[in-house]
Amino acid sequence: MVPLIRSRQQVVVAPVDASKLEVGDIVLARVAGAVYLHLVSAVDPARRRVQISNNRGRVNGWTGQARVFGICVAVDGVPRPGVDGKTLGADPESPS
Repeated sequence: MVPLIRSRQQVVVAPVDASKLEVGDIVLARVAGAVYLHLVSAVDPARRRVQISNNRGRVNGWTGQARVFGICVAVDGVPRPGVDGKTLGADPESPS
């Protein structure tokens, strides 16, 4: 996903409460048997699904919240905005 995430940048992904996703979140989702990072471009809470896209305007389609496994919380050590309260369990960025 250029320029949000460039090739070879390190990302940190945490388990997500998919019911809290918003447009602009970057998520780890299963699509056609593979797992990819995608941009959330729309949310349909009534049908428990999100629309996933790239950041160049191409819409990949809708996927159920059950197929969204994680949310990108940092790129190259820089925290992503808007992630607070969406992750499940311990914060992966906090020391043990």
